[in-house]
Amino acid sequence: MMAVSLVLVSHSHELVHGLKKLLEQVQPDVAIAVAGGTDENDIGTSALKIKDAIESVYSEDGVALLFDLGSARLNAEMAVEMLDGNANVTICDAPLVEGAYAAVVQAGIGGSLDEVADAASQAKTFSKLS
Repeated sequence: MMAVSLVLVSHSHELVHGLKKLLEQVQPDVAIAVAGGTDENDIGTSALKIKDAIESVYSEDGVALLFDLGSARLNAEMAVEMLDGNANVTICDAPLVEGAYAAVVQAGIGGSLDEVADAASQAKTFSKLS
């Protein structure tokens, strides 16, 4: 079964690799790529690294991209612009950890790219304290 893929973007190489490991335990059938840190794995982000991550998991079902901080969004937008103009990629307005968790669950049950992005976005409203 094909599913929407995820790309996780962070200023920290370690953060996204750890998050990927967690998400693979939740849903091992969803393709997940990471782009963490600069090309030298220092703190920061890289548009080329993000583009490569998208291409590594790209499918017709699409790619949901989640990011941590402001400049990661700018590099994500540049990476998407570098792709073929018909690329089916959505940059999600969602918290990285909670959004990725919700997104991987939705992708794993066969959700569309819009449904996966919506699930990620809804994570902004999750209450951790009742």
